Amino acid sequence: MNRRTITIVFLFLSVSVLFAQKIISRDLRVGLVMQQTQYLYNENGVGLDYTCERLLDKKIHIKATYLSSRLGSAIGTNALKQDYYVFGAHYYFLSKESLQILAGLNTGLFVVDYENPAFDVLPKSSAILAIETGLQYDFKLPITASLTAGYNVRSGNGVDIPGSLFPVFYKLSIMYRIKDI
Repeated sequence: MNRRTITIVFLFLSVSVLFAQKIISRDLRVGLVMQQTQYLYNENGVGLDYTCERLLDKKIHIKATYLSSRLGSAIGTNALKQDYYVFGAHYYFLSKESLQILAGLNTGLFVVDYENPAFDVLPKSSAILAIETGLQYDFKLPITASLTAGYNVRSGNGVDIPGSLFPVFYKLSIMYRIKDI
């Protein structure tokens, strides 16, 4: 077979596979996330939540969140500038109901900016591993609200993990739901 024939066969098979796939329902949620670390800072940011029928009939949600004290406690103050880059997977126990119970596992990166060279000896970043559970409510409007509590398994000790990475946090998310993307 020559190169042209192989290319045509490849393109034909690729297109036929695309059209042969069953159309599946996908949901994307985009919105604001507010986190309160117990006894410490407010961190606010943005989040994404994706699910589809292939993820156990929409029982598993893949999440990505950016949180920062720059958008919370550090606005106009001398509070530490902290950034969270979080990725997670959550299981929704009642995925067909308006009120849902969820539990999940998050991982990512925590970075703190001390803004002073005197603190250069302190750790500035850490990997995150956290468990999270809570409730989510899907309104009739394309709005979703969730209230969760979580525990950072890797919390700060000030030696090899930044001391401002506290273990317990609470999170409120308000998301706009885009169905069938």
